Amino acid sequence: MSMPLTTDRLVIREWSEDDAEAAYPIYGSSEVTHWLTPVMDQVADVAAMRSVLQAWQEAQPNLIPPRGRWAVEQRSDGQVVGGLGIRLLPPYQEDLELSWQLHPDVWGHGYATEAAGALIAWAFDQDDTDELFAVARPANTRAKATAKRLGMQWVGETTKYYDLRLQVYRIRHSDLV
Repeated sequence: MSMPLTTDRLVIREWSEDDAEAAYPIYGSSEVTHWLTPVMDQVADVAAMRSVLQAWQEAQPNLIPPRGRWAVEQRSDGQVVGGLGIRLLPPYQEDLELSWQLHPDVWGHGYATEAAGALIAWAFDQDDTDELFAVARPANTRAKATAKRLGMQWVGETTKYYDLRLQVYRIRHSDLV
């Protein structure tokens, strides 16, 4: 399995600067950004979103798979509806965090579970990836429910990551087989 990934309804692919107008309503939305860990400032405008996407694009070739950031688009019309990421969690840079961000208009359609599930399967096909973590603020019921739908197990609450009180979920490669 290689990028882009496709599911029944979605395509997971690398970001492009051309995605700035579609990404801005996601990363410019306080409904999305206040849940991110750490909190990501709302992107101020399309020009700022373009700069963020440029930075993500420049970083991508230097990241060892499965790390990276990807756009999530609908197969039916090519509309970008969200983003996915896998990155090392601070402070020790040992644990891989899976994250998902979707436009509020598509919440409740199962896109986060569908896209993140495909990314999990791809990640476990990469060398030496045995487990992925998701972290969520205690009040983020949507993120916690998505983690559970993905088959992730709750492992506890911690302040280890980002100096925030977070719920931690984990999925291991062996959980999928």
